[in-house]
Amino acid sequence: MELKIEARNVELRKSWQDKIEEEKEKLVKFYANYVLHLRVSIEATTHHKEGGFEVKLVATVPNDTLVVVRRGEGVRPQLIEAFDVLTDQLKEILRKKRQTVKQPEVGPEGDRYGIIRKLSPHESYGFITSSDERDIYFHENALKNVEMDALAEGDSVVFGETVGDKGPQASWVRPAR
Repeated sequence: MELKIEARNVELRKSWQDKIEEEKEKLVKFYANYVLHLRVSIEATTHHKEGGFEVKLVATVPNDTLVVVRRGEGVRPQLIEAFDVLTDQLKEILRKKRQTVKQPEVGPEGDRYGIIRKLSPHESYGFITSSDERDIYFHENALKNVEMDALAEGDSVVFGETVGDKGPQASWVRPAR
């Protein structure tokens, strides 16, 4: 996720920057590969009724942009509240998306279909994005009828799925025909 932090009419404090980084890490942990870009701006306002600061988050996600604005006396509480609201908005978007997502494509033998999202040939593993948009880990030992060097990101594959120590993983992988 690309992060940009801006400060207007105020000097950016280290504690604010640390809090933004901490909140960003939470987003990366729970919404990896979904939030593409995040811009945080902190502005000292001159409007007496609005308090002293305006915190604005702009998050870019596939096919949408989310904007959260909070105004108040302290920056830190506004940052926390803004990130909480952004997280709620992300949860709601993904909930709605899950309701409309088709069931995973499953072949006659229980085979699943996907596309290679990431390859790390030197570390002997990769990730497949399944047809229902989940990340599936695979190790080169799971490859059938193909070598790791013959695969490329974006290739279509068929795989068997099992549950590993850290989540879903492919028990076997072969190129789709």
